[in-house]
Amino acid sequence: MEKQAVILAGGKGSRLGPYTTVLPKPLLPVGDRAILDVVVRQLAAYGFGDITLAVGYLAHLVQAVFADGSDKGVSITYHEEETPLGTAGALGSISTLNGHPFLVMNGDVLTALDYQALYRSHQESDNILTIATHQRNVHIDYGVLHVSPNGNTTDLVTDYEEKPSIDYRVSMGIYVADPRLLEYIEPGTYLDLPDLVKRLIDAGEHVGSFLYEGFWLDIGRHEDYERAIENYEELKSSLFPGG
Repeated sequence: MEKQAVILAGGKGSRLGPYTTVLPKPLLPVGDRAILDVVVRQLAAYGFGDITLAVGYLAHLVQAVFADGSDKGVSITYHEEETPLGTAGALGSISTLNGHPFLVMNGDVLTALDYQALYRSHQESDNILTIATHQRNVHIDYGVLHVSPNGNTTDLVTDYEEKPSIDYRVSMGIYVADPRLLEYIEPGTYLDLPDLVKRLIDAGEHVGSFLYEGFWLDIGRHEDYERAIENYEELKSSLFPGG
């Protein structure tokens, strides 16, 4: 049975305006391909042959470009939202999921992640959801104070850090989900993935983090999109299995 993937490709991509006033974000070009074309070809190479595109904004353009997916070696179906349901809400209404673990990802991610390794890691765990994560360093351009209450109109300064750097483990926008996850999503109700994760944790479910330290860009950010355009030819060989 083909492994299934759901690609979230329905957002307006307002952070990438004005580019996205004429094209949906997943169709923005990177090198000689649209971002979504890179993603679909990667998934096909890793054995995800059954793909659902959750579309909304300018959906007709996405459908015109990808059709049934046969020219990419996959089968593509479409789930079109009449009203936006958030990054998790769409999953509750997709009827084509086959009862096996499935991959969910944003349609604007450019990465050399081994999707098969992520999927296998999820299968070997007891997670209801496994999140692909990446280490990011955030530099603070200010002096940061550590304070504690002092019992009067000022707080007591206990430490001072000048322009510190802080490491965070961040979501890459790529997930593998057990089908039981759908029980936590009400069909037709707006729900974002961060809220779904909190709901799962509160219910005592196991949510895992799969750390990936290789190449990853969030194309929804201007800085990352510009980096992708500038470096695509150099990076292209690392994006596809076998180069």
